[in-house]
Amino acid sequence: MASAHDRAVLQAIFNPTSPFGDVPGLDLEEELIDDDSGFDTELLKQVRELEVRGVSAAEAGDLQGALQLFSQAIHILPERASAYNNRAQALRLLGDTAGALADLDRAVTLSGSAGRTACQALVQRGLLRRLQCQNDAARADFERAAALGSEFARQQVVALNPYAALCNKMLSEVINKLRNPDVSEMQ
Repeated sequence: MASAHDRAVLQAIFNPTSPFGDVPGLDLEEELIDDDSGFDTELLKQVRELEVRGVSAAEAGDLQGALQLFSQAIHILPERASAYNNRAQALRLLGDTAGALADLDRAVTLSGSAGRTACQALVQRGLLRRLQCQNDAARADFERAAALGSEFARQQVVALNPYAALCNKMLSEVINKLRNPDVSEMQ
């Protein structure tokens, strides 16, 4: 049975353009949970139901309805990060980037930069910042999300690092030449 180190070495050999250390199946983001223990259980149940309905409304194309449901959830538990993260997505889809960024900032702050919601909010904020050509701020968000276990964020960190991208490209070229040697170079 291969160890984690063995899998990482094989990943680097067979997928030279992927970030070093990335081993498929080790995305820690899926294991993150939010600490909702400080909230009243009945209110938390109400808020979660509103969020589920909001997500369903957004998936059905009713972004205004989703926005209202997420806002209701925020009104009930204004110190819970998840509804801000969800509302930010609805705002983004409606074209309100400034509102989305404000909600993502709030989600990161309320989450204490830990847990699933923080990870998701950091990735979403990083993407919005990248679209606004704020690459340094985007990279900082992706680095924080990567530290929480997001595979996607790790990939974005590498994509935003020109030196790592150049090294990965050069390594890929060397491995491709080793796999497919040019016969004319051998003579």
